[in-house]
Amino acid sequence: MNYYDQHAEQYIQGTVSVDMGEQYALFLPHLEEGASILDAGCGSGRDSAAFLSLGYAVDAFDASNEMVKAARNLTGLPVRCLRFQDLDDHDRYDGIWASASLLHVPRSEMGDVFFRLHCALRRNGILYVSFKEREEDFESGSRLFTCYTAQSFTSFIEGLGLFSIVTVHHSTDLRAERAGERWLNVVLRRA
Repeated sequence: MNYYDQHAEQYIQGTVSVDMGEQYALFLPHLEEGASILDAGCGSGRDSAAFLSLGYAVDAFDASNEMVKAARNLTGLPVRCLRFQDLDDHDRYDGIWASASLLHVPRSEMGDVFFRLHCALRRNGILYVSFKEREEDFESGSRLFTCYTAQSFTSFIEGLGLFSIVTVHHSTDLRAERAGERWLNVVLRRA
């Protein structure tokens, strides 16, 4: 995650105050009051802070040392420095929030990562994920972006047999300079 370590200040300034209310409304109604949430690939800690303010029990991790520091400062949580590929929690969370973070996992490792997320969730747990909605993967600024369409993601999930799809929602990027970028937001339930 060298990109995020090297561009931490710029990335945080561009994302920390983005209003994610529309996305929260897809995820939070499926969780009970005080539920445990893992903010997976938490970036600046924006979403962790929002979930804490609403009374949820929150854990968080990110693969970038600089993002971990920022999230710790913003939330006061003991944020872990961790990659999705090293997640080894079992039956621990009611919900996992992976907002614009799984898109950096190489496609060849995605099945294993979703298995790890499945293991970390409690029975009937809820997983929120978002990806850039495109046909093809791409690289930009030394970052890999794994992308899906609704159809390709549905095929991927059905092939795994680990989750059922609750909601598929399309949105556009909330940052003004990226207003035309389309996002795929999906809520899944552990099968």
